[in-house]
Amino acid sequence: MVDIILALDLTDAEKAVKIAEDVSEYISAVKVNYPLVLSAGVDIIERLSEIRPVIADFKIADIPYTSSLIAEIAFRSGAEAVIVHGFAGRETVKAVLDVAKMFNGEVYVVTELTSSMEFFKNVSDKIAEMAKELGCHGIIAPGNRAERVAELRRIVGRLKILCPGIGAQGGDAKAVVEAGADAIIVGRSIYNAENPKKVAEELSRLI
Repeated sequence: MVDIILALDLTDAEKAVKIAEDVSEYISAVKVNYPLVLSAGVDIIERLSEIRPVIADFKIADIPYTSSLIAEIAFRSGAEAVIVHGFAGRETVKAVLDVAKMFNGEVYVVTELTSSMEFFKNVSDKIAEMAKELGCHGIIAPGNRAERVAELRRIVGRLKILCPGIGAQGGDAKAVVEAGADAIIVGRSIYNAENPKKVAEELSRLI
């Protein structure tokens, strides 16, 4: 079964909560990023976690100590998973994993961005290998490049693959699922729609 994760890259807390409530029956989790947390405060994680599990997409990419602090704040605030940048190195990823274990949380590693391959081209496969070696729960792969999802699936084996970039960034949900995605991450196509619930329902039916 393929999951739909709602990305709430908004700055209005009340709008974010309402949309999450409206589409809750069609999604498995909510992903929050800095725009919402910085504008609404970290408590928004706890509010949203009452609707669906929250993934804190902080793309953690600092030294291990600072990264562990960021991860701890996210988990203490109610997040069930965090996202970390693999290019920061295995020391940082391991530090975040150590924190996650204290909270029975999950860690997902960014292999490459949906927006650019400029600096990821020669390292994303190695990042995926590292995520598997360290025992991370999954990776983030570009949903607008289905061929890369298929290539990364061969590397990570049974690790979960979550794919952003569906819809607004050109990703095709069906193609990505066929390439091996476990979940699609959808933001603007849902929360900017006149009827978010209808769009979420149609996506659910499609995949």
